[in-house]
Amino acid sequence: MATDMQLVSDVTFEAAADLSAKQFHFVKLSAAKTVAACSAATDIPCGILQNKPSAAGRPAVVRMLGLSKLSADAALSAGALIGTSADGQGAAKTPGTDTTEYVVGIALEASGAAGELIKVSLNCLNPHRAA
Repeated sequence: MATDMQLVSDVTFEAAADLSAKQFHFVKLSAAKTVAACSAATDIPCGILQNKPSAAGRPAVVRMLGLSKLSADAALSAGALIGTSADGQGAAKTPGTDTTEYVVGIALEASGAAGELIKVSLNCLNPHRAA
């Protein structure tokens, strides 16, 4: 029997800076209990920012596991392996090619262009390289 049960893990950190323009983007740990927007394709995302903290020290709700919206970096196919781009958006990762980058999810739907919000299945608790 099919169910709509949804397991998610959200953790609240402090924003390292104004992240109000980074809702549904990947974030990384920047210090103890602090997160910043991912700024390189090789960053290890700790999750997807769910809210819009407008200054350093404000609460930043980060989804580390489960289903989430994600801002796409470009057109993506459903089923694509996903990691961060240099601006924290979701980018497709190709095993064997993007070997210094991390896979933390799967696109559950396609996007047509950069900035479009898509649904992803996310697991930042166990990131792995796209090797």
